[in-house]
Amino acid sequence: MPAQVLDQSWKEIVHKSKEEWFATPDAITIAENVLLYQRNIGGWPKNVQIHKPLNETEKTKLLNLKTKTEGCTTDNGATVLEMIFLSKIYKQVPEERYKEAFLSGLNYLLEAQYKNGGWPQFYPLKEGYYSHITYNDNSMVNILNVFKEIIYKTGYFSIKPSEKVIERLQTAFNKGVDCILKTQYKQNGELTAWCAQHDEITLLPAKARAYELPSLSGGESAGIVILLMSIKDPSPEIINAVNKAVNWFEKTKISGLKEVRHYADDGRLKEKVMVQDPDAKPLWARFMELQDNRPFFCDRDGIKKYSMAEIGEERRNGYAWYIDKPIKVLTKYDDWKKKHAIEKSNKKPANEYKMTVAKDGSGDYVNIQDAINNAKSFPYRRVEIFIKNGVYNEKVKIHEWNTYISLIGESKEKTIIFYDDHFKKIDKGRNSTFLTYTVLVEGNDFTAKNLTIQNTAGDVGQAIALSVNADRCYIKNCNILGNQDTLYTSGEGFRQYFSNCYIEGTTDFIFGQATVLFEECIIHSKRNSYITAASTPESIPYGFVFMNCNLTADENVTEVYLGRPWRIYAKTVFLECKMGEHIKPEGWHSWSKPEAEKTTYYGEYNSNGKGNKPNKRVPWSHHLSKSEAKKYTVEHILGMNPQMLNEKWYVNFSSEKN
Repeated sequence: MPAQVLDQSWKEIVHKSKEEWFATPDAITIAENVLLYQRNIGGWPKNVQIHKPLNETEKTKLLNLKTKTEGCTTDNGATVLEMIFLSKIYKQVPEERYKEAFLSGLNYLLEAQYKNGGWPQFYPLKEGYYSHITYNDNSMVNILNVFKEIIYKTGYFSIKPSEKVIERLQTAFNKGVDCILKTQYKQNGELTAWCAQHDEITLLPAKARAYELPSLSGGESAGIVILLMSIKDPSPEIINAVNKAVNWFEKTKISGLKEVRHYADDGRLKEKVMVQDPDAKPLWARFMELQDNRPFFCDRDGIKKYSMAEIGEERRNGYAWYIDKPIKVLTKYDDWKKKHAIEKSNKKPANEYKMTVAKDGSGDYVNIQDAINNAKSFPYRRVEIFIKNGVYNEKVKIHEWNTYISLIGESKEKTIIFYDDHFKKIDKGRNSTFLTYTVLVEGNDFTAKNLTIQNTAGDVGQAIALSVNADRCYIKNCNILGNQDTLYTSGEGFRQYFSNCYIEGTTDFIFGQATVLFEECIIHSKRNSYITAASTPESIPYGFVFMNCNLTADENVTEVYLGRPWRIYAKTVFLECKMGEHIKPEGWHSWSKPEAEKTTYYGEYNSNGKGNKPNKRVPWSHHLSKSEAKKYTVEHILGMNPQMLNEKWYVNFSSEKN
């Protein structure tokens, strides 16, 4: 047999050999080996270079093993590789023995499937972790891809099973996909990705070898998602699974890191290290913590480490700890998403004033923006968009003509809208901050309830979660999460009402020129910095007003100012709030603008807590008397639009605050 054949691996022989090669004497010789290695049960062993020549003693031994079942597996491509080879050679040399062996392998795969749709690593079952449902090295995905090619009659396999067998394959394929959907891991209630192994009974993440602990797997998950994306007419559940997994891939990708290998003079791999490289393509960790996606590494002692450099040379150099397979998923995703979202985006809801958004396809729309885009412009009554629990990776805009829109989440904790734009990412000049929003409101009379709105860019500078540039807006029971510039409240004379919300950030995380009432909200500081940066116009009587709010902070945060003036006529008042110890005694900062000490109005009344130190506040701030505090009513604060003095838009909202 020619050296160029022997020098290749069995996998290379199967996948890279040209079509005409399979008609050569060398290919036919190898085919005899393939038939010899197959057990009567239909499967093949793994890690065998089947194309290597066999002597008579080896052939006799293999014949004696025919009735044995030990070692038959789909791990490392076994059985599937041999079936692909048989199909390719049968196309050139249509011997019945090749067809029979292929169909026997197909039957082996069908028999090996669990009732729950999964496959073990070995069949018949081998004691230990080998009985787990195995996604490792694409074992189960390889099987399902074989079934799919035959079911779809793509012509990839030259051997055609009977229609009765194809019906069995269809049933098995559906069960396999159902198993995949059921094993997609939920992290804090949200679907993410898959593990390399799942328990065959409970479907929970499972351990394999000592260094293969239960974890989320970037590599195996990529293969699963590519399979799901290849399914014709995917169900809403499949579409949801893909969308959630892609969200997870985006969330867990590692940028700026590259693997560098150092070799000894004899060509042996001596050292493998990870180095910083801003131009490196994205990577994903092979193993990630189930709770928080933190990459970890493990030696044969089974002890987790959080740096590849901490594990021994043998495991460090002999295992793929970082992978790039999800790049293929992300490359295909946009086209796939467009293909499977068009119909839903254009679908007319049964009730144009009551629409439902659901990631699993059970609503009128899959995406929030699609519902908004299909809402009536300047409607005569309120348009309510109910958003079912799910993670919505969207940049959402309520346009100026989308008045009277309500976004109502199923639950604050599980209905999550997020995006990751930030100043440097936008990079469109000095005003890039205002383009970083996750949700932008420009339509008047907007309401939002029971939502989490988050900018996930991280602590990277200006990055808005919620931007409200509209009048008469009411936000209740929402989490507004970010870092710097979390919440932007804008519009001269515009009035906005936040009730029972959780708002967090680092610097100036509540800023803008609107008149805003925050009532019974938690205001949480994540860094020693400033809570507010108001830019109230000089002619407007009220800026930011905090009533009965609770000011909290991370454990290591000890020096936070209540506010500083973005513009010199800033107005901010805290009434009957609970102030944590993190609030600085002086309370307020002038932002190095001496004139602001004369033009701002910073006031407090009857607050409590360790951070309430009225006697130590800067002398240019105000301590409201009881009579002055009485002016701060909902009616006075939110009813002061000069053009609409008698309008009481806030009445219904005020009555439902509890």
